[in-house]
Amino acid sequence: MRKRFEQQLSFGQISIPQVQVNLKSRSAFTKLILALQHLFVTPEYNEKIFRLLEDKILKGKQRTGRPGMDLWITFVLAQTRLCMDLNYDDLHHMANNDKLLRQIMGIEFDYYYATTPIEFEYQNIVDNVSLLDDETVRKLNQVVVEMGHDVFKKKEEEPLRLKTDSFVVESNVHFPTDYNLLWDSARKCIDIVGKFTKKHQELTGWRKINYWHRQLKRQMRVLAQIGRKGGKNKKARLLNAATNYINTAKAFLSKLENEKHNLPLSDVKDIDLQMELEYYHSMLIKHIDLVERRLIKGEKIPHHEKIFSIFEPYTEWINKGKQHPNVELGKNFQITSDHFNLIIDYKIMENEVDKSTVISLRNRVLLKYLVKSWSFDKGFYSKANKEALELDVDNVAMRKKGKLTLSEKEEENQTEFKKLCNKHSAVESNINELEHRGLNRCPDKGYEHFKRYLGLGVCAYNLHKIGAELLRIEREKIIKRAA
Repeated sequence: MRKRFEQQLSFGQISIPQVQVNLKSRSAFTKLILALQHLFVTPEYNEKIFRLLEDKILKGKQRTGRPGMDLWITFVLAQTRLCMDLNYDDLHHMANNDKLLRQIMGIEFDYYYATTPIEFEYQNIVDNVSLLDDETVRKLNQVVVEMGHDVFKKKEEEPLRLKTDSFVVESNVHFPTDYNLLWDSARKCIDIVGKFTKKHQELTGWRKINYWHRQLKRQMRVLAQIGRKGGKNKKARLLNAATNYINTAKAFLSKLENEKHNLPLSDVKDIDLQMELEYYHSMLIKHIDLVERRLIKGEKIPHHEKIFSIFEPYTEWINKGKQHPNVELGKNFQITSDHFNLIIDYKIMENEVDKSTVISLRNRVLLKYLVKSWSFDKGFYSKANKEALELDVDNVAMRKKGKLTLSEKEEENQTEFKKLCNKHSAVESNINELEHRGLNRCPDKGYEHFKRYLGLGVCAYNLHKIGAELLRIEREKIIKRAA
């Protein structure tokens, strides 16, 4: 059974509204704590947050059984991880040892009251933070943005001044080549078969499993070394190494296809392993074909046939025309921030370019907000996009690629247009801060976890911005009282 938070305080327990922070601190964590405290003590937003968490985590479950982690603790840990760009080991350490974090979670006691401290196991934290999904996090972020506008004193009828841009969030993958992806596929097949042989001692036919591992790894490294270096007869040596590698991989594939039907399926774990083996088996077939076509037959492989990670197959090869880095592996992530620097909308782009997303972005944002001005970079420009935005937005700054007509030159030389373009650079600062909140590279595995990670990163960023404003307000109050 889970509760929203522990409402019945024990002797010496520090309540969340009583948490004190050092107002002289410039730490991002201090700002996060202030924002979380404000969220907790404001009834309107408190109720919305807990209702969303209950709908996701408690829906369809009986309110009986062992006590689970409180919903508030789950939310605080998820935000702390992204705001401080922590891995789960560091988050586990902070949850059990950081006094301020434990106070805002509502589990810390005063020094004078001796009691057994509440401690969390590593896996308990991982499992509970993972209960949130992308849809829930989007709704949570919407509540946080509403609270942020209230803190920044935005009037309901006050229109927003928006900025939109995109950047790449890398997935947790190594640099791909077809031959090292072939090795990854073969290695995983060998690992899974090894798990079967270890569990079922009676299984025969795989006495030379370590031999397959050594041979494939050695030949992949030889091929990679020849491809990376120069030397005499490089083309012939590369062809010979590729032929040996492909022949060994095909021999292993034949062995696997002959023997995999004999693998025992005695329980659910065996069935899961079998399904995993089928996936890596298909990847092995695919990459044998790709390596053979490219290195032996001399074909140029079409981009749409390539996979850039067998572990994170959603990964895209993204070239934004920059020098450093010239190629990034991950997903394009589009954000829209307002003049308070709060991110009001975000989207993971699915094999899309910037200009193809403008109409759907317009429909999402204008459904919720009044917009006074909106700025974009050149990648978002098309005539249709600009005309669609100008129907509802007074000032649209969207520079055109290529040669300008006289009327377009006149428009782009207007004072208001130039001001918006100059202010657009603020979104780059927002992106830089997001990357420092952990959105430079996602360590989580799987596309659903990738989406949740990005959403939590945006939510933690917004809480940090709100906390910075709350800190400024509190410091101004101290100065006025001292005057």
